[in-house]
Amino acid sequence: MNLFREDPNLAFILKQYLDGEMYAWAEQELNEFGERCGTDIDRRAAHTDREGQPRLIKYDKFGDDISEVWVNEGYRQTIAETYNRGIVGYVHKEIPELGRKGGYMYSYAQGYLLSQAEPGFYCPVTLTMATAYLLDQYADEGVKQKFLPHVVSTGETELFEGATFLTERQGGSDVGANEVKALLNGERYKLYGEKYFASNAGMCGVAMVLARREGAPEGTKRLSLFAVPWRKEDGSVNGLQLRRLKDKLGVRAVPSGEVVFEGADAYLVGDPTKGFYYMMEALNLSRVCNAIASIGIMQRAFLEAKKYAYKRNAFGKRLADFPMVKETLADMAVKQEVEASAIFSIIPLFERVMLKKEQMSTDDVAMNRLLIALLKMETAEQAIRFAHEAIEMHGGNGYIEDFVTPRLLRDAQVLTVWEGTANILGLEVLRLIHKYNVHHAFTKRMREEMKALPEQWRNQKAVIEQGIRQLEGAVAILARESNDIQTFHCKRVARLMTKIYESVIALKDAVIGGERKQIIADIYLRNAWEGKEVDLEMLQVRYFDVLMNEGVQVGT
Repeated sequence: MNLFREDPNLAFILKQYLDGEMYAWAEQELNEFGERCGTDIDRRAAHTDREGQPRLIKYDKFGDDISEVWVNEGYRQTIAETYNRGIVGYVHKEIPELGRKGGYMYSYAQGYLLSQAEPGFYCPVTLTMATAYLLDQYADEGVKQKFLPHVVSTGETELFEGATFLTERQGGSDVGANEVKALLNGERYKLYGEKYFASNAGMCGVAMVLARREGAPEGTKRLSLFAVPWRKEDGSVNGLQLRRLKDKLGVRAVPSGEVVFEGADAYLVGDPTKGFYYMMEALNLSRVCNAIASIGIMQRAFLEAKKYAYKRNAFGKRLADFPMVKETLADMAVKQEVEASAIFSIIPLFERVMLKKEQMSTDDVAMNRLLIALLKMETAEQAIRFAHEAIEMHGGNGYIEDFVTPRLLRDAQVLTVWEGTANILGLEVLRLIHKYNVHHAFTKRMREEMKALPEQWRNQKAVIEQGIRQLEGAVAILARESNDIQTFHCKRVARLMTKIYESVIALKDAVIGGERKQIIADIYLRNAWEGKEVDLEMLQVRYFDVLMNEGVQVGT
């Protein structure tokens, strides 16, 4: 199975954002990588999930603590294949064939395909992307040269995977409660303390770690960021130990553990008073990755449900011939395509804000944070729903580990937690409303984009306009209420914003995507805004074959 060729919508999206030269190169690369993801990488993922999970080798034969993580050989092959194709490297350096950088659009397209086979492995890639960003943007030249060439390696030098260690036992999402200490020792620092949930521990070559310098006050504002190599130049462990690996429900490919710093050498990155600010920028990057992983799981769940429905017979017919099954599959196709388009639509703004190539307005910076929060929340919840639907489509088989569906559900569940739960993201939206009046920028942009759409969509635009007015009314009412009432409603406000944004995206796709995208927009808006108990039009059944893309090839 070639996951790129199974998904014409990805090509449709990329053609909107990549120029001809870049698209031609990316199409070939993604076609090859999609084949690998649908075959060998997928098989390795199943092996890693069940028999070949990472294991901690705590001590060597002499009883010395080496805190080493063993991964299976297939896992290492996936590491080489994925990084050598530039999923991290070509964001920061030129593609040899083109003499230009690939940027985040190509990286996220690659991550989307990878996540359909192995969301657990996309987590270390995400952490490496964040590490590369922080080093590239904020490290001084000496620290940058020491680590960045390895972090962005595409095979020409030893690869250092990255990691970002924030979470402590007493803090969790409350990063301001962090207690890891950084003591100055000559030209560099020594770290002491513990990180309680550290993903890619033992596999990373360098970790970005938040710690508090001696004498710095409590809270987030004086946390500093450090680059901490896992090993010293002589190969010995760098003053740290890995206490244990977590026994997780899913994403078992990534080793997550408890790391204890016992005088680890650490290199200060950037302004020592802005570590938390730097890490929050990296968190936005990771949230986009989280959403990419979510839509990847959604797509794989849809493909598995669709293929099973066409193959499985019941009561003398294929499952795919039953109207209720057609509705389920059609609604999955509609939601997944709109969701994917929405995620990729925010990447150009994200890239401009993150790379600081131009002066960005306050509204742009706030909108970037808002859209990331909205879509991270929505996609994570949808990934779980899609995995559930795929299991139900398979019946009892869907609950058996011989099929991929149980792993999809287990892997999807963590995406609602990593990079911020729905509650945390709802509070983020509320903060953006309070601090930046981001709802004004949001409604202004939505109205401008609808105004640019053809008049033939006036009825659908009127539906969205009603939603915008509903949003404005809700925010105005809540502005007069207590903080408790505002926080109670913040997720409701966020979900209304998401529905508005995705509705506009669906209409924009319909304008350029032809009849099939027009059908998708119509069904999406009906599902989002109408909720009829009796729907005699049954568009999902009427246009089922069109929505399933039967016979459609990438590039058509």
